[in-house]
Amino acid sequence: MIKCIAIDDEPIALSIIRQYCQRRGGIELETFSSPSRGMRRVQEWRPDIVFLDIEMNGTSGLELARELPPSCCPIFTTAYAHYALDGFEADAVDFLHKPYFYERFDRAMQKAEKRLRMHDLLQASESTSRRLLLKADYKNVAIAVHTILYIESFDNYVKIHTADGATVSSKIPLRAVEEQLPPGEFIRIHRSFVVPRNRIERFSRTEVILSKCEKSLPVGKTYAEEVTALLAKKE
Repeated sequence: MIKCIAIDDEPIALSIIRQYCQRRGGIELETFSSPSRGMRRVQEWRPDIVFLDIEMNGTSGLELARELPPSCCPIFTTAYAHYALDGFEADAVDFLHKPYFYERFDRAMQKAEKRLRMHDLLQASESTSRRLLLKADYKNVAIAVHTILYIESFDNYVKIHTADGATVSSKIPLRAVEEQLPPGEFIRIHRSFVVPRNRIERFSRTEVILSKCEKSLPVGKTYAEEVTALLAKKE
């Protein structure tokens, strides 16, 4: 399921995007006529694709694009063709000149999907060589960092949960595991839980929801302020 957000101050424009997304299928879409509300949701939800109008009652979609998380693919939608060059200079996936038809929308989505696949491949390539080394059942076990779903601590043990449903338990303090993790890529949300930032789909002051598996993990009271501040910031 591709996560998309559309921000446009014209209700008709949002309705067209909604219709096209429903026609294409496999898309989870949220729409906003308020740029400020839309961008807040972008920072919380981290969508794959963001449709941005360029002129919205004094708010520039070109400026908003600079605030998008690096993993987001911007697609500009506007009635003003002279913005096309500015749009591509803002690293847009595509530029949809209103009014546009479904076939043109579909081509833009194909471009976005290609970029998303390339982003995933690059991330996997960068992370496959990194391993977390633990001793489990009297032998050394190497766990690829990119496969970690979350890390759980209990008593004097840690349990590593991976994306394929497997678990590895080791008698080691959680702090010692954290020292092996890539800086900035994992976040302590509770005295018993550490999670990869890129696996957090949504969050609040009391819980985080992991992407795809919809696993809910608690946020500890002493960690709530730091967690919400870190996750709300642009990556």
